[in-house]
Amino acid sequence: MASESEPADAVVTRLTGLPTRATGHSPTGLAEVTLTDGDVVLLKRGIGRGAARAEAAGLRWLAAAHAIRIPRVRGDDADWLVIDRVPTTRPSIPVAEQLGRELAVLHAAGAPAFGAAPPDGPRDAWIGPVQMVNDPGPNWPEWYAHCRVLPYVRSVRNDGLISETEVVALERLCARLPELVPPITTPARLHGDLWNGNVLWGADDNPWLIDPAAHGGHPETDLAMLHLFGCPHLDRVLAAYHEVAPLAAGWRDRIGLHQLFPLLVHAIQYGRGYAQQALDVARDAR
Repeated sequence: MASESEPADAVVTRLTGLPTRATGHSPTGLAEVTLTDGDVVLLKRGIGRGAARAEAAGLRWLAAAHAIRIPRVRGDDADWLVIDRVPTTRPSIPVAEQLGRELAVLHAAGAPAFGAAPPDGPRDAWIGPVQMVNDPGPNWPEWYAHCRVLPYVRSVRNDGLISETEVVALERLCARLPELVPPITTPARLHGDLWNGNVLWGADDNPWLIDPAAHGGHPETDLAMLHLFGCPHLDRVLAAYHEVAPLAAGWRDRIGLHQLFPLLVHAIQYGRGYAQQALDVARDAR
C-alpha cells in the first residue's frame, strides 16, 4: 500500500485525477487499484530519490518508438508511479519471435548519444536499487568503461569484494574494449535492464516491457541481459531479432562484455559470486 498517511487509492487519484473503487495487491506486491471505469492500474513506489520519475520517463521514451508494447504511464511524481496493469499468460514461441522483431525495431529508434537519458528523464537514474548515472558520450567503448563498468568496479572494491589485483584485471579489460567490440556509431534505444522478469507475456498475445533503465547504448547489451538469467524461447527471440537487424559477426563472444555492468550491479547487492563472474569475463576475453 502507499502509506498510512496517504492510501494507495488516494495517491492514484492525486496523480491521475481519476476516481477509484477498489484496492488490492498484485502477485508482485504492488498496490493494484481499480478505477471506477473498470481499468486496473498498479501503484509503484520508487526505490530511491527520483527513481519513479526516471522510470516514467523511460517508459514514455520506449513507448514513443511505437515498436513494442509498453504499459501506459497514468501519472508520476518524485516518489510514485502509476501504470496500467498488463494481464499475462504463459510464454509462447510466436510471442517470443514477436519480441525479437519488435526489440530490433525499438533499438533502431535510436538515441542522441551513448548514455543519453530519456528526453524528460533525470541524469541520475537507477537500475533496480542501484544508482546509475546517464552521462552522454560519443564513443561506446570509452563510455561503457567509464560510465558503466569502472565506477562499479570501485564500489565492489570498496566493499571488499575484489582485490587490487582483480581491479587491475578489470581495468585492463576496459582498456581493451575498442579492440574487442566492433565500432558502432549509432546509439540504440535500450530498455537497459532487460532480464526475463521485465518481459511480460501478455494475455493479448503480445510481448510487453516493464521496469526499464532506459538509455542510449549498444544493441547487444539488451540481448546479453536476456542471456544473463535466461528467457523462454530465447533462441527464437534471437533468430527473429537477427532477421530484422542482423547481428555483427562474433556477437556471442561479446555477451560477457555486455554483462559486466549488470554483474557488478548484482555484486553490490548480492556479493562476491557476481563479482567472480565479472572476473571470469575478464579472464576469458579474447
